[in-house]
Amino acid sequence: MLFGSIYIMEEIEIESVARRSIRGVFALVSRTFTLQIIGLIANFLLTIFLSPSIFGIFFVVSAAIAFLSYFSDIGLAAALIQKKEAITNEELRTTFTVQQILVVSAVVLALCLSGFVKSFYRLDEQGILLFQALVISFFLSSLKTIPSIILERNLRFEKLVIPQIIENLFFSITAVILAAKGFGISSFTFAVLARGISGVMAIYIISPWKISFGFQKTAAKKLLSFGIPFQANSILALIKDDLLIIYLGRVLPLAQVGYIGFAQKWAFIPLRLIMDNVIRVTFPSFSRLQNDKGILGKAIEKSIFAACFLIFPALMGLVVLAPYFIGLIPKYTKWEPAVFSLSFFAINAALSSVSTPLTNALNAIGKIKITLYLMVFWTAATWIMTPLAIAIFGFNGVSFASAFIALSVVVVVVISKRFIKFTVFRILINPILAAIFMGGVIYFLGPLVIRNVVTLILMIVLGAVIYFSTMFVLAKNEILSDIKFVRENLKK
Repeated sequence: MLFGSIYIMEEIEIESVARRSIRGVFALVSRTFTLQIIGLIANFLLTIFLSPSIFGIFFVVSAAIAFLSYFSDIGLAAALIQKKEAITNEELRTTFTVQQILVVSAVVLALCLSGFVKSFYRLDEQGILLFQALVISFFLSSLKTIPSIILERNLRFEKLVIPQIIENLFFSITAVILAAKGFGISSFTFAVLARGISGVMAIYIISPWKISFGFQKTAAKKLLSFGIPFQANSILALIKDDLLIIYLGRVLPLAQVGYIGFAQKWAFIPLRLIMDNVIRVTFPSFSRLQNDKGILGKAIEKSIFAACFLIFPALMGLVVLAPYFIGLIPKYTKWEPAVFSLSFFAINAALSSVSTPLTNALNAIGKIKITLYLMVFWTAATWIMTPLAIAIFGFNGVSFASAFIALSVVVVVVISKRFIKFTVFRILINPILAAIFMGGVIYFLGPLVIRNVVTLILMIVLGAVIYFSTMFVLAKNEILSDIKFVRENLKK
């Protein structure tokens, strides 16, 4: 009876993990989709009204401010969210106090260095005002930390997303209206301030918290034991990504940095929309399944298949149809130099849709040192290969280097198989074949059919029909089984 009871309990627990994972992904994707739609519309309009050099300035200065955020709380917020026991007022006050000391110090330092930033990036007065507005926005963002932690601890994601939508709406509407009126770089300056103020107001209305200061040594020590290692991994990501953008702003013309930012943003949209939400849900799910490696392996396969099933055709369609978007949309021809980079960033995104769930699974089973070593490798490779690729290919070398480094997914697969039993080729072959077939059809039909925006939209619809029809032919039983499984869990 004892062993039977344990078995029953495990079955119930596994069903619960599956149900919550599926519901979580659907909820987060739907909310993220709303934010992405807002961002896409705004980005589309802004790329019409603003020049590549203005985008380059915003891209570089934003990365410089993002650099500060990595040192704003040294992992204390993450420690509170991950804490098993209930959080106390002392821990909230300690976290807020430590964070504000760090944030205010960073803000004062950044404002004092405004003159250096201006000369380093050769900014005009409008450019440095944008930098200072982003510094103020960084401070305002820090005020949202505790109310956000409270919502996330209580799993109230439906409330947590409201301030994000509000602040994105304020940013997008302000930026687009001002850009249309000819404000140039100042459009971003006023937009980031509107975003910061509206976000703080919204989060405190939804999740009231009385701002208070205090410090408890015991609480700080306990939180830092988790926070510092967590932040070390984030700092490596900072060096690999955001610091690289700051470097690019120094060695390349700002217009070329704008092309890189344009290509990277569009290529990573499918990844951000789908993979970010899958990862947020699967990490705790994989952690719950780590004692049953067989079921964990199946869960990994399902997560990779689900991500690639949607990401591969989106990337293929984006790469093949990008020249038509640029050629047919008024005032969009200025982005034509970014098409080459878009293709290689898309390769990076496709390979990342496989490697990211695997590194996520390694973290879930406690192999954090392995993922840290991988991050060290990726960071070193990025900083070694990117300057070399720029010297050979110009600004397109940035995307070429990112695609080449992403081939290390093979190493991630080999390492992961040492700890978890799963297959990769079987679950990837059908999405790859279907995406290639779809891409080939629209590539050859495009010059014959696409004449205007309407025919371009019809071609997108045709591509989707071709892909999903091909997938249904290649993997009918698996798709029907997955649909049935999702529907059953959503109904429970």
